[in-house]
Amino acid sequence: MDSWCALALLLFSASVIGRSAALGRGRWLALPIAIALIVPLVLRRRAPTAVFVVTAIVALIQWAFAIPLGPGDLAILVALYTVAAHAERRDALAATAIVLLGIVMAATRFHFGEIPGSLLGPAAIALAALILGDDLRTRRAYLAELESRAERLEREREAETRRAVVEERAAIARELHDVVAHNLSVMVIQAEAASYSISEDPAQAQRAMRAVTDTGRQALDEMRRLLEVLRPDVANDARRPQPGLSEIPDLVDGVRQAGLAVELRIQGDPKPVAPGVQLALYRIVQEALTNTLKHAGRGAASAVELRFDLAQISARVSDDGQPSVRPRPGRGQGLVGMRERAAMYDGTLVTGPGPAGGFQVEVRFPVQATR
Repeated sequence: MDSWCALALLLFSASVIGRSAALGRGRWLALPIAIALIVPLVLRRRAPTAVFVVTAIVALIQWAFAIPLGPGDLAILVALYTVAAHAERRDALAATAIVLLGIVMAATRFHFGEIPGSLLGPAAIALAALILGDDLRTRRAYLAELESRAERLEREREAETRRAVVEERAAIARELHDVVAHNLSVMVIQAEAASYSISEDPAQAQRAMRAVTDTGRQALDEMRRLLEVLRPDVANDARRPQPGLSEIPDLVDGVRQAGLAVELRIQGDPKPVAPGVQLALYRIVQEALTNTLKHAGRGAASAVELRFDLAQISARVSDDGQPSVRPRPGRGQGLVGMRERAAMYDGTLVTGPGPAGGFQVEVRFPVQATR
């Protein structure tokens, strides 16, 4: 486009120069001056300041040889506009000052008329070129900022989406760990009990295998519910709710059927608890009972205590097993998962040997975090 515009201006200027009788002998120099003024406009967007400098030098040569102004001198205004639109503002102001100085020099040399009046029109045109170019530069910078902001917001949304996916996968991994670890531990213990008693007490073996079946179905049901989270075609209302405080008695009964003597105690008046805190309490109790099944040894007894106070809600799982065979605190995914669940809702988790022997796990949630 710049090339075509420069060619049109050059042809028009050559036509005017060829018909002008005022040039006389200066016609042989007027055409090269016009070419030197117009041809650099082809590169005006790539090097706006350099193109303006070239046109200003050519215009100075034209002034020095007293060649009258012609259509080619419009290239100076185009170069000024380009500097204002594509270069720094200080370059545009310097170019405007040069153009205004050139107008004064041309008016003095070529006698446009009365100096004050003859300067107003060209000066107004030069200032208009500056204003239009500066306005275009401002609009372009504004659009560039909008595009940059949109790209930045898009990147932030993508990063947020990736972070949410990672957090969701971590939550699902914790849920799968809790489901698999607890239910498989119960199934293994029940299967071992059935194998020991199948010849001596078939009824007991049958009850143990029935418990294995029920536990396996529960595990499959919970895993199916977790995997449905990954399916976009499953409606939210079709998913079963996550376990909470009301399911803890069933959890204790299931562990009791697995052969562990468990006592459930509830102290205080139950209060409304947020679903997320209920799920955290359930999973922590589930993991603690699973660890008791794994490490407390035969004949151990356990107790689950839920306490509802004015300032906090707590759950404690303790047993009278042998603490020497327990994993050290901070090792294994189970203890890490419990600690993460507690921290998610500003809770605190304490694990270690109990005051009367055995091992205990206690988690406390402040009341404000449960609402």
